Amino acid sequence: MDKLRYPIGRFSRPPVLSDAERQQAISALEEAPRRVRAAILGLSDEQLDTPYRPGGWTVRQLVHHIPDSHLNAYTRMKLALTEDEPVIRGYDEKHWAELPEARSAPVEVSLDLLDALHARWVLAARALGPADWRRSLKHHELGPLTVDALIALYAWHGRHHTAQINALRQREGWL
Repeated sequence: MDKLRYPIGRFSRPPVLSDAERQQAISALEEAPRRVRAAILGLSDEQLDTPYRPGGWTVRQLVHHIPDSHLNAYTRMKLALTEDEPVIRGYDEKHWAELPEARSAPVEVSLDLLDALHARWVLAARALGPADWRRSLKHHELGPLTVDALIALYAWHGRHHTAQINALRQREGWL
């Protein structure tokens, strides 16, 4: 079951990113919208409403969850860049995924949001200087988190959910 839930493994927080690792993380953020679109290309509504694993969210819920989560992360990064160690507020992602629009809205709405959000996020990340990457926030679950670690986490997050969808497609023969 853990392999179904974490097809690329759990996130491992790096203490500090090298310039090359940081650029890879930014590239992963840039590619995330395209990869999510590719992962769901051609899926029917019935397939979109299939859980990616037993007891898991549906593909549709995953697609809506990604921009929900990434919008929060983008905001958190901006707070870390403009305030001294802000304490960020959490949100209940499980309840968000159960809201009616997350269970039934057309996925295109969230795909368009993800495109625009990641375009802004990548522009912001590429404009940061060395000191900006060390700025931090206090995460409600993870504790102190630098902008470096936040970017690494959400580069992983996009790959993580895309891999869940791709693994379902492979298991179901929806290639």
